[in-house]
Parts: sequence; C-alpha cells; structure tokens
Amino acid sequence: MAPEAKSQEFDLVVLGGGTGGYVAAIRAKQLGLNVAVVEEIKLGGTCLHRGCIPTKAMLKSAGVFDEVKKASEFGVKIGGEIEFVYEDALARSVKVVDGQYRGLLYLFDKKHKIPVFMGRGKLTAATNVEVAPNDGGSAFELKAKDVIVNTGSRPRPIEGIPYDGVRVINSDHAVELEKMPKSFIIRGGGATGVEWASVYHRYGAKVSLVGRIVPAEDAEVSQQLLRSFQRQKMDVYPDARPGAADIEVGKNSVKMKVKDAKGKETQLEAEVLLVAIGRQGNIEDIGLESVGVKTEGEYIPVDSMMRTNVPHVYAIGDVNGQQLLAHTAMHHGIIAVEQIMDLNPFPLDILNSPSCTYCEPEIGSVGFSEKQAKELGYNVTIGKFPMSPNAKAVIEGETTGFTKLVVDADTDDVLGVHIIGAHATELIAEAGLARYLNASVQELATTVHPHPTVSEVIGEAAHDALGHAIHM
Repeated sequence: MAPEAKSQEFDLVVLGGGTGGYVAAIRAKQLGLNVAVVEEIKLGGTCLHRGCIPTKAMLKSAGVFDEVKKASEFGVKIGGEIEFVYEDALARSVKVVDGQYRGLLYLFDKKHKIPVFMGRGKLTAATNVEVAPNDGGSAFELKAKDVIVNTGSRPRPIEGIPYDGVRVINSDHAVELEKMPKSFIIRGGGATGVEWASVYHRYGAKVSLVGRIVPAEDAEVSQQLLRSFQRQKMDVYPDARPGAADIEVGKNSVKMKVKDAKGKETQLEAEVLLVAIGRQGNIEDIGLESVGVKTEGEYIPVDSMMRTNVPHVYAIGDVNGQQLLAHTAMHHGIIAVEQIMDLNPFPLDILNSPSCTYCEPEIGSVGFSEKQAKELGYNVTIGKFPMSPNAKAVIEGETTGFTKLVVDADTDDVLGVHIIGAHATELIAEAGLARYLNASVQELATTVHPHPTVSEVIGEAAHDALGHAIHM
C-alpha cells in the first residue's frame, strides 16, 4: 500500500531506492529508525531493473546456448538444428527481474513496513526533502533528522551523439530491446561494453567492439580477454578512439570510422550503436546547491562514513563516485546508517571491494594491479597459474584464463588478485576476504582448497609466488 502523500516527519529519509538506498532503509529499520524512501522510477534502481540482474540473465542465456552447441563433446547428442530465440531469452530476463522485485516489495511492504514515496525528491534544507509525486499531485515535504542521498548514475553519452533508443542506445535500452538487431557497434570496452558484446555475439549478431578492453583491469587480464574475443571471431578495435565526428547516424544504420594503432582507417556499419563509455552521477536538480552540499565534477565527495560536507547529509552508492558497483553501494548504505546510530562501523576500503565482469570468460579482481603496485613503490612478486591444468576446469571444458597474484616481496602481503576464466566472479570473494584480513601469500598457499574445484587455482598461484607451484 502506498503511503499517504502529505508532509510527514521521519528519523531518516533516503533519497533514491536503488541498491544502496534500499539496503540503507532496511538496516535503519532493523536498528529502530523511522525511515522512508523517495524513489522516482522503481524501487531497486538500475542494478535490479536496468543493470546487473537483467544483464546477467541475458548472459546466462548466452552461456546455455554455448553449452548446448558443445553438448556433443560431453557425450550428449542433440538432434536437429539448434535455434536461439531472443524473445524467449528476454522474457526469462524479465521474469527473473520481476521475481527479485516482488521479493524486494515483500521486504518493504510486509516484513519491514517501510513507506516508499513515488516521485521526484529534492533537498530544500539539509534535513528536508520535497517530493513532487509521480501522479501529478501536490508537492509535499518530508522532514528528517538525517538524509541519505542515493540518486545513482546514468550512462554517459558521446558528446554530440544523443541517445534515441533506436539507432543509438545505452545499457538501459539494451535490457528492453524487443527485437535483437542483426548487427551492433559497441563503443567502449569497459565492463558494460564487454558484457553486452558477449551477449550479442553469442546470440548470433555481428558485433564490432571499439575501444580499450577492460582498461581498469590488470594489463595481462586485458590482453587475455582481447585474445579470447578474437578467438571467438569477434571484431575488436582496441586502439580506436572515435569521437562524434567519426560517427554518422542514419535512418537505418550507424556508420563509424575507426583507426588502428598504425593509422589504418576502417569504416564500420551496423544497425545499432550501443554506447558504453562510462556513467555519470545524478546530481542535478536535487537541491544540493541550495543546501550547500559540495560536489566535485559529477559526484558528491564523502568521507569514510559517507558524510558529505553538510552535517546530517550522507551520500552513498554511485553518486559519491567511489566505486560504481552495486555491492559497494550496499556496504555504503550500511556504513551510513550505522554511523547515524553511532555504532562506529568499519570504513570500506575500496581496495578490498572486488570488481566483477561477467563476459566470456569472466573477470574478477581485487586490490592493486601489477602496474599500480609498482608505481606505488612496492617490491613486487607475481604468482600465476593457468586454468588449463586445473582438473575441474578441464572437466567443465572451460580452460581459458589464469589467476594472478600481486604480492609485496618485502612483507609477503597479498596486494592484488586477478582472475580471468570460468567462475572468476565467484572465486574473487576469497581474494576479497584475503585482502580484508591482510593475508600473506603463505596463508593463501596453505589454505585448503578442495579438489577438484576451480578454486585450487588461487592456492596454486600462491605456491607459484613462493617459487614452488605444484601442478605446473
């Protein structure tokens, strides 16, 4: 049941019901706070409705299609032509999202009874939020002791090339395409770009991926993913940096001029241009200026407890720019609420918060890359172990990739862990714990990894860093 649209008072108002916001609200309710959420679009935000969840559902469909095509390798004979039905994959993605959304509504409506005001929220004072209801009703004010801003981020456009949702799209549009185009140019090789490239290429579309491949990852991981995509016969242009002047949006197609490292020019053409060059914080028209909340560029800077420069105003999730990941936003929300309650929460060290990319093969990483560690002056030792000797990886037919440990040679501390290959996004959680506990490479090597599991690659890489890899 929707709350009554009138001025009310709460202990805490959360402006934005995305991942960080809804977690903050639930944690606040658990701690006895009278809390309300203001959400303009849909509780659950980008991750649930336009990002993490629908994208990964589409990636799972692509993975199943791959598995079926390889079934004969495992002794499974499938008669007739194998067909991929995009509409059915889309319907399954929608179903997955709907199930998660209904679960979230249960937590808010039934279990915790947290009111959600549907409308556009705007700070009118440090602890006052004006709500303009979506239904067109009169605006009203929510007063609070504390406010958490969780307004998230949105896809960044190419300047001069606006999104039209048809020929030029972003990841928000991609999860809702009713029909799959036959060809795509994907501009941007970060996590979003490579994930959608993995989706559409395996679905059977012609994909041209333009831009550096996962530039935020360790260089060896980026090189491995580039080789993997090339082996999959995907067209990749990692050296190209086309701008608006190189793009022509027509009625039925998009053309793009790209140049390789040697200056050779190629003209690409596709039905759709998917722009994946990053995201920008949603800081406009939410009252930050009127109450004096400081911004830097497109984000709201905060301290380790998520406090802005204005007392009683906190900023969590993508909008503070620390790490634009859903699981980071969740922890931000908990930290902010526990700080409000004077519980002295542990600050979040972003270096202990893993990054995951769900392309094929998957990538998981945490901590410093080799280059970063060396630039910071560490005396670095590297431990590596490929997937190919791992028995479970061989059993599963997924032998592409490796695990790489970046180790401080002077202290034996684990500085970073980088995994590319099957189950990388699951395996990286162990590395996150190792970083959190300041584990040594010896401790990783002597941790018992069950056999046969892909997790053994972490222990093997640790042994390699110590100079005595067992199975290589």
